[in-house]
Amino acid sequence: MAVTEASLPRRILTTPTAGPLAALILACVFFSLNSEQFLTGGNFSLIIQQVMVVGTLAIGQTLIILTAGIDLSNGAIMAFGGIVMAKLSLSIPPLVAIGAGLAVCAAFGLINGLLVTKIVLPPFIVTLGMLNVVFALTHIYSQDQTVTGLPPELTFLGQTFQLGDTRVTYGSVLTIALFLLFAYLLGHTAWGRHVYALGNSPEIARLTGIRTDRLTVGVYSLAGLVYGIAALLLVSRTGVGDPQAGQTDNLDSITAVVLGGTSLFGGRGQVLGTLIGALIVGVFRNGLQLMGVPSIYQTLITGILVILAVAVDQLSRRRTR
Repeated sequence: MAVTEASLPRRILTTPTAGPLAALILACVFFSLNSEQFLTGGNFSLIIQQVMVVGTLAIGQTLIILTAGIDLSNGAIMAFGGIVMAKLSLSIPPLVAIGAGLAVCAAFGLINGLLVTKIVLPPFIVTLGMLNVVFALTHIYSQDQTVTGLPPELTFLGQTFQLGDTRVTYGSVLTIALFLLFAYLLGHTAWGRHVYALGNSPEIARLTGIRTDRLTVGVYSLAGLVYGIAALLLVSRTGVGDPQAGQTDNLDSITAVVLGGTSLFGGRGQVLGTLIGALIVGVFRNGLQLMGVPSIYQTLITGILVILAVAVDQLSRRRTR
């Protein structure tokens, strides 16, 4: 029993999310000391609203990075899905329009997965090309026009309910529920174990009987579906279908994944760490804004945090070899 009790703190401290969680707590303490408005329920609700779209995108990004891939097209796919939902909702039942948007996003994820597995192209090249393809399709389909006058079914997740003294959006609840769902899938199912095995070594995973190509295609397709949910959250929050949306969200989602302790080399990380990473970005941007720091310095600090996170991951990999 003594050994178990002694090893418990060590096990907690060595989990991939321990460092990001400590960074998040320290950031909250720092900004609470420098701004009276920071440590309020309303401000924390605002932070979650600000990160829920990128955070949801980062769930799909986490799945792909765990397989040692990367997705540069997720922001563009989300924007296209949002335009599809918005435009179709003006002419067909809104729920059908939402389903069509989700299906389109999943289809782009499927295409990415097939290109990676069947033609054996690097994920970086595939998704970089898809970024440009989907970006162009978004502007062609929307004719560069913002879609307004959306039905309430598309904006419902942007509405709020009272939780104590704080107004919370339904979209924030959905985002947290998605993180919990994927944390369970990755941590407590055979599918999750296979994803980690694929990221650690595709060849060993194949030799153990895992159908690696099918798994990879499934991961990319599922990530695409998650991007569709992010599209719905974006439309709900803004109340419009915007063809200009999501242009830097691909990089923001990678930032959240890296800050959350997921290795860019695959096979190691947790989706709850990604949630912490998204919150770190949201807390820094919110806190610095409350302190009156110009937005360009917010970008500078975020970039420094990403470099530090990748450096720590690289050093950790060298130490475990």
